[in-house]
Amino acid sequence: MLTTWRVMKGPPLELQSCMPMSVVVVPIAESHAESFRACLDAVAREKKYLAQFEALPLDRIRGFVRESVAAGAAQFVAVEDSRVVGWCDIFPAWADAIRHCGHVGMGLLPAHRGRGLGRQLLSACLDKARSNGITRVELEVRADNERAIKLYERMGFSREALKRHGMRFGGEYHDSVQMSLILEDEA
Repeated sequence: MLTTWRVMKGPPLELQSCMPMSVVVVPIAESHAESFRACLDAVAREKKYLAQFEALPLDRIRGFVRESVAAGAAQFVAVEDSRVVGWCDIFPAWADAIRHCGHVGMGLLPAHRGRGLGRQLLSACLDKARSNGITRVELEVRADNERAIKLYERMGFSREALKRHGMRFGGEYHDSVQMSLILEDEA
């Protein structure tokens, strides 16, 4: 569990105590849907990291979360004071021959980046994906997102390809890196 500190409002600083804030990584639940949507929307509206520029409407997100929970999907959220501040998921491909492959989606609110939450979220998802029968995990990341690429490489991902003009934000093209991780069967 990650603990951060925040100075509380109140008495002068020298008399003030610091109170820990806990961020916990948990499997997504239907009760997280609204907060998950807000987090997803905030990261999407940065128009820098995700392929989408805004979150789907809340009713669609609720349905998506409900289906994920029912299916036992590899989908985790980082929660602080009942607010979702990040997420990671790995969903399997739908076609029979590639159903063993899963694709990573993740994001964190800006104030929570660089604190180890991405690693915790991804680690939880990889464990769950493995138990769900996923043996190959894939992702695509902007080539200039060095922080994310370093995280993925520390977690064992390998670069497979550079995709020229793989993403476009505001009419500007960006290369993307395709990466993968082979998970060993638990047998």
